[in-house]
Amino acid sequence: MWMGIDLGTQSVRALLAAADGTITGGGSAPLAGRRAGPRHEQSPADWWTAVRTAVRQALDGGERPRAVAVCSTSGTVLLADDDGRPRTPAVMYDDGRAPGRGPGRALLLQREYGHGRILHQADLITARLAGRVLPTDSSHALKTGYDPERGAWSDPSVPGLPAVVRPGTLIGEVDRAAAEETGLPAGTPIVAGMTDGCAAQIASGALAVGSWNSVLGTTLVLKGVTTAPPRDPDGVVYSHLSPDGHWLPGGASNTGGGALTAAFPGADPAALDEGARAHEPAGAVAYPLGGRGERFPFAAPDATAFLLGTPASAADHWAALLQGVAFVERLCLDHLDLIGAAADGPLTFTGGAVRSAYWTRLRAEVLGREVRIPAVSEPALGMAVLAALGTGAAPTLAEAAARMVRIRETVRPEGHGRFTEPYLTLVDELERRAWLPAPTAAHARTRADSQVYRS
Repeated sequence: MWMGIDLGTQSVRALLAAADGTITGGGSAPLAGRRAGPRHEQSPADWWTAVRTAVRQALDGGERPRAVAVCSTSGTVLLADDDGRPRTPAVMYDDGRAPGRGPGRALLLQREYGHGRILHQADLITARLAGRVLPTDSSHALKTGYDPERGAWSDPSVPGLPAVVRPGTLIGEVDRAAAEETGLPAGTPIVAGMTDGCAAQIASGALAVGSWNSVLGTTLVLKGVTTAPPRDPDGVVYSHLSPDGHWLPGGASNTGGGALTAAFPGADPAALDEGARAHEPAGAVAYPLGGRGERFPFAAPDATAFLLGTPASAADHWAALLQGVAFVERLCLDHLDLIGAAADGPLTFTGGAVRSAYWTRLRAEVLGREVRIPAVSEPALGMAVLAALGTGAAPTLAEAAARMVRIRETVRPEGHGRFTEPYLTLVDELERRAWLPAPTAAHARTRADSQVYRS
């Protein structure tokens, strides 16, 4: 058995998984934060309280893990003392007071509270589990300014930077105090984790070179596997270092399910899905955003949602939004292909959107791709897989995932030529508004004319 712990924005989840991926225990506990204007903070003490609850629930069946690994939101930081006790609130990944990449959030805390040890969200939990501060991993450290290619901090003069190891490294053991609080046996190995996006990718099983995982929930995140980090002149793609030395490039868009909720608050998605079937393609072309600004496949801080045309009904409007998200997903893959990250390999869908069989089929048709849907795609399972790797249960991460990740179904598109015209209409409009760079727009048109995108 191996345990994965996932610290999200709204909850903590713990899973206990067997060597074949069977989930033998699970637990969860809610989290809450404080938002005020651009400020978004959480209490690190609440994280530990939630972890204790979730882990005890997961261990109710009596099974005990051979190791544990922790993932958390990317870019969330706090300051702690030398013993790992929090000195500040945690500045969350989407706090708007400092840049999302680099040490800006840590420096923000240091200006307000003075110097201290910089800990990421997962680091606080591993410190509590071990009773001392442990090294962070290069995945959580990436957005704080760690350069995984050089194996060093980009600006080592920043006070309080932690030691960094590769994900999957054995970094410590659960001490007696944490064992009493959580139910984990004292001496349980602690394995360095990764961010929640990478954890979801591991749980998807998309770990062979050329594979991609598309996570569609409130927002849209794509992550793949390459032998070298692709060079993106637009700066919207960044790469994590995999435990096996491969690279995990990807990006996060602000489009996604959140835009649908904003447009149809309180609606029944299943009923709207049924009505959307009659509108393929929809009577309008939508660029769905839940708020202002876009990060991927282009960077446009002033981007806003729009509709080209007037939907004939609520069902037509819903269809336009579903298709619009799929168009952005396709544009993400076109941009990835442009920068040399081969985007035509095996594709996996995860995230809350896979609960909609209709949307899943629609996305596959817009992309013109066969897609795989895992049986369990929680980030906590990804951390259980990483814990297994860190204790020698498999020689590579891909092999560990192959043993523990089960595919629930495969969806094959019936044809998608009818979506090419509205897709290119969206591409044209994004370029006209000067949000989408011309090279990406041109590449999208070229690929639309190629064999890859013919029905």
